[in-house]
Amino acid sequence: MEQTLTDDLQVLTSVLPPQIQSALNEINDPNNLVEIILDLGRLPEARFASGEKYLSQHEITEADIDYIVARIGDFSADNRAGIPRTLHRISAIRNRKGRVVGLTCRVGRAVFGTMDIIRDIVESGKSVLLLGRPGVGKTTMLREAARVLADSKRVVIVDTSNEIGGDGDIPHPAIGKARRMQVPTPSLQHEVMIEAVENHMPEVIVIDEIGRELEAEAARTIAERGVQLIGTAHGQTLENLLMNPTLMDLVGGIQSVTLSDEEARRRGTQKSILERKAPPTFDILVEIQDRHRVAVHNDVAASVDSLLRGRPLPPEIRTRNVETGETEISRPETRLHMAPRASERMAARRERERGNGKMGDRPAMAGRAREPGAPRKTLAVYPYGVSQDRLETAAKALEVPVRIVGDAEEADAVLTLKNYYKKRPAPIVDAERAGIPVYVLRSNTIAQMEGILEDLFDVAPKDDPFALAMTETDDAIQRVLSGAHSVELAPQSAFIRRFQHERIRQANLFSRSLGKEPKRRVRVYASEVG
Repeated sequence: MEQTLTDDLQVLTSVLPPQIQSALNEINDPNNLVEIILDLGRLPEARFASGEKYLSQHEITEADIDYIVARIGDFSADNRAGIPRTLHRISAIRNRKGRVVGLTCRVGRAVFGTMDIIRDIVESGKSVLLLGRPGVGKTTMLREAARVLADSKRVVIVDTSNEIGGDGDIPHPAIGKARRMQVPTPSLQHEVMIEAVENHMPEVIVIDEIGRELEAEAARTIAERGVQLIGTAHGQTLENLLMNPTLMDLVGGIQSVTLSDEEARRRGTQKSILERKAPPTFDILVEIQDRHRVAVHNDVAASVDSLLRGRPLPPEIRTRNVETGETEISRPETRLHMAPRASERMAARRERERGNGKMGDRPAMAGRAREPGAPRKTLAVYPYGVSQDRLETAAKALEVPVRIVGDAEEADAVLTLKNYYKKRPAPIVDAERAGIPVYVLRSNTIAQMEGILEDLFDVAPKDDPFALAMTETDDAIQRVLSGAHSVELAPQSAFIRRFQHERIRQANLFSRSLGKEPKRRVRVYASEVG
């Protein structure tokens, strides 16, 4: 649950003219006060989370402005001032002669628990960028992140406007053990960022409001030195950031690339396309939608690549339950099926090619739940780097219905070669993230393609030793379940015997291997034998 540490509201009100102090004291809603607006010649206004309210029917005078300016710290180059050891921010509006004619007194609050919704992300060690509109709570969450990380890591805060650590030389206790470096002028923030890395050996650097190109370049330099970055930037979504020429480098930037005719045909795109220019500075991007809801892009590189291809990846949505304080996570569905050299299917095919049989538990994507004699469902296949002519030949040889498509989004399965898969091209990554199974061939041969199609359609090759052995095993299981005490199977290799034992165990029966190689065989029992 969120808990307010302190807002020191009485310190802020103490610098205001007496009549405005009295009006604020009469308002019984201090926790929702956001800011106080004082403009020369206008009525003073208090802005709350739920709306606005005038504090007086008397217009603000030059004397009222001077009264406040005399009681706060000096304004910096960005026209911001504060009150020592508080988090309040007072921003000035000046006329053409430099005289202050308006003030925005922003209430600063330190809140425990705001970071809980992304705590696992912040503590992962990856660089995190927080996006959100002004006033949504970016700085509050950033301050809390600095405090939590400082308990176990060396954290340095580059505090441009003293919003994170408060005004004055002694930082606010809300940042915990983190160290704070102040910035003389906003235009020098990038230099202080580099200085923090070179002089103070931080493990984490916290930066508020990255807004200039030099700051984006400094952030990339810091990230390349192995320092974790936690920063904020204005903008509501990843798309907003990509449209910002100053800040797009934070997520890798964009460049125009001209493809060859062959590559453009293979991708099914125009010859001139947009691609990500470089690796992102920040690994994870969090869009703060409101105080209790965020959208998380856990892989910024993949999100940017997909966005540029017109197929944006849905972000992970996290919502905090206000009553219980628990976080509900809604993740986009993914169905990752096969990876090369990691599935039993590929191991079985290698075994079969050596003449020792083939694994029988196939995915049977197009053949599963098919009644005997019923037509098979046509399978849409996207071949990436695989010969279409050979694939069609393999499908005709097995008499299975295959339709070749030119886009992975339209496919039921993706076929590619091992050397392509290792390079992790965008269509393969997109397919895996969309839950489309990717099957990897070791070579661009008809035999390899037939093996994949056999699995996909649950087609057993003629005289397949594994299929015959497993059929015999199933028959033996049925005989034992029907009352036979035991049934002995034909001799098989160790590879096939392993799957026979597994199939028998799944039927809640017992088995034992008997004899010596090459005549070693499996016997099925109704009950365990001594």
